[in-house]
Amino acid sequence: QARLVESGGGLVQAGESLRLSCKASGIILSVFTGNFMGWYRQAPGKERELVASMTSIRNTNYADSVKGRFTISRDNVKRTVYLQMDSLKPEDTAVYYCHIAPQYWGQGTQVTVSS
Repeated sequence: QARLVESGGGLVQAGESLRLSCKASGIILSVFTGNFMGWYRQAPGKERELVASMTSIRNTNYADSVKGRFTISRDNVKRTVYLQMDSLKPEDTAVYYCHIAPQYWGQGTQVTVSS
């Protein structure tokens, strides 16, 4: 059964860094490497938003609010997607979700940034 499991969330102070990981299992390699993948986040009372994405040829795109601070990457051998988050701000506080198109979602990991 296909699964995405996120890890790496936690409580940090503003200005610090976190690296989120999303381990894929039960997903064939061609789907992992060939499909759109992204990191989304959802803060309380807000809609889920796309913060970083990567295409099959590793083109990346970022929300304006995280551009220059967040970096998405993937390791095909480990079938893991990463989100490096630097210079964190309190407004980055949210549950972060990993997604691999078309239908795979992780359960989410909480990121809390204190001021």
